[in-house]
Amino acid sequence: MRIKTGDTVVVIAGKDKGRKGKVLSTNPKANKVIVEGVNIVSKHQKPRGPQNPGGIVKSEAPIDVSNVGIYDPKTGKASRVGIRIDSNGKKVRYLKKSNYELDK
Repeated sequence: MRIKTGDTVVVIAGKDKGRKGKVLSTNPKANKVIVEGVNIVSKHQKPRGPQNPGGIVKSEAPIDVSNVGIYDPKTGKASRVGIRIDSNGKKVRYLKKSNYELDK
């Protein structure tokens, strides 16, 4: 998976199409990511004592990694990610639209 925790992504498909957010966590086995402020779901929770009252709790649900693209700061749109080897022999992620390097 070429998207990592902390990357800024844009949703390119689904009910939240066009929204931007930061990746909170990734799940490579399931090919899912959790993006801040995207795919909000409501969960009804029972009270668990005086410190934890019940109610409707809203939280982010995982979204498929194919429905997000990394935000390109040069173009302001979503871009695909490529991997190349730099002069030091390290793998570096870069954006294919603008040739912008992500891992510096």
